Amino acid sequence: MEASAAPDWYKDWFNSPYYHLLYFQRDEQEAAAFIAALLNKLQPPPGSRMLDVACGKGRHSVELAVKDFLVTGIDISEASITEAKKAEHERLEFFVHDMRLPFRMNYYHYVFNFFTSFGYFRTRREHDSAIRTMARALRPGGVLVMDYLNPHYVEDHLVYRSELEVEGVTFLITRWLDETHFYKKIVVEDEARLQEPLVYQEKVAKFSLGDFNDMFSYNGLQVQEVFGDYHFEPYHVQHSPRMILLARKIK
Repeated sequence: MEASAAPDWYKDWFNSPYYHLLYFQRDEQEAAAFIAALLNKLQPPPGSRMLDVACGKGRHSVELAVKDFLVTGIDISEASITEAKKAEHERLEFFVHDMRLPFRMNYYHYVFNFFTSFGYFRTRREHDSAIRTMARALRPGGVLVMDYLNPHYVEDHLVYRSELEVEGVTFLITRWLDETHFYKKIVVEDEARLQEPLVYQEKVAKFSLGDFNDMFSYNGLQVQEVFGDYHFEPYHVQHSPRMILLARKIK
């Protein structure tokens, strides 16, 4: 299998309606349940300012704003933000923004990065820039929540081929890995709209807990807790499907 992907593959893929069809057929109840569990864990004060980095169409941002927090969502996908802006109100705003570039220094009490919305860039320097954006957006003492895949678990449970049909669209998915990345080739067959199949390819870095500790420390963040799933059970290096890091800005 060819271990390559277009350098900026996420721009075309994230703007595709098929991306949202494949990944985001999740209802508001699921988002509400996850946000309720997160807020129960964090216990944020009323009126806290929150930044949702790589917010997509804003599903989680909307749930946070419902709880009377002041929420900003940013995403590189213009299509996603166009959709998200339909939900804007006095406590909720959205912007098209590349997470590698600075956004509002020392402003937010909490910064969130959900659903493995990281690890997409070509170089470690670009990933450091994204972490720097999140760290600098936080006020001193603020908290970053990074929700990432657990690479050790994914290595042991990788499903190499699968097929999924959603609303008449067929997704043929092939997965593979090398020493540094996970790859996914997605062939989209939509007889109602496409003369030929569309092909997309994802590439996500195998960042370990140690990698995040290094990136966070370099940017003035200190890991406080690590959880292994969306129920906030303890993280286990081999058995946890997720790696959810809570880090505090210490300088």
